[in-house]
Amino acid sequence: MTTADREALVRRLIADVWNGAREATAHELIAPDCPGLGGSGPDGVLAWHQERRESFPDLRYKVVDLIVAGDRAAVHWRAAGTQMGQFGPVAPTGTVVSYSGATFLRFDAEGRIADVWSVNELFQLLQQLGVELLPPA
Repeated sequence: MTTADREALVRRLIADVWNGAREATAHELIAPDCPGLGGSGPDGVLAWHQERRESFPDLRYKVVDLIVAGDRAAVHWRAAGTQMGQFGPVAPTGTVVSYSGATFLRFDAEGRIADVWSVNELFQLLQQLGVELLPPA
């Protein structure tokens, strides 16, 4: 698998799975033992994104920058959507939010995504929803 192939795979993951909720694509691209926030494998990745879409039904991710090196990739992304459902302890607000994050991926020998790890601007997102964040006393 070439660097261009891996880049195309990551872009397809974002377009088809993160933005499109296409289960078949998740099962094609993600290894069965890939750890995820919502469990392992394709179903774990789908569950996490489904939960996020319940809070933000129109949430869309855009690739800002993508770097692929060997069996690894790093994606800087930007997301935007409207909070129409419960998000953790925050009741629906109807607020449009926009926030950034980065996702790091590792590919297995078959070219599937074997590991995913993400960080994002959760505090910025919560502030946009009107949550007051106070340091402990």
